[in-house]
Amino acid sequence: MHKATIQLEGLSCPSCQQKIDKAVKSVNGVDKDSVKVLFNSGKVKLNFDSGVGSIEDIEKAITVQGYEVLKSQVKAI
Repeated sequence: MHKATIQLEGLSCPSCQQKIDKAVKSVNGVDKDSVKVLFNSGKVKLNFDSGVGSIEDIEKAITVQGYEVLKSQVKAI
């Protein structure tokens, strides 16, 4: 399992938060209960199984929704 913190650009409204939450939870390997979209800081925090999904898959799910990923940090847990 890995823990990811993703910094986003363009997170400006509560509906943006819901779109990102839904997109990230749809990625295979993401622990759906761990997903937290932090509206005020423009971050997404989550845990995922790197044997099933990748940080690139998660980033792509976000960018397809029209949001820019500025930086991602991944740590093994």
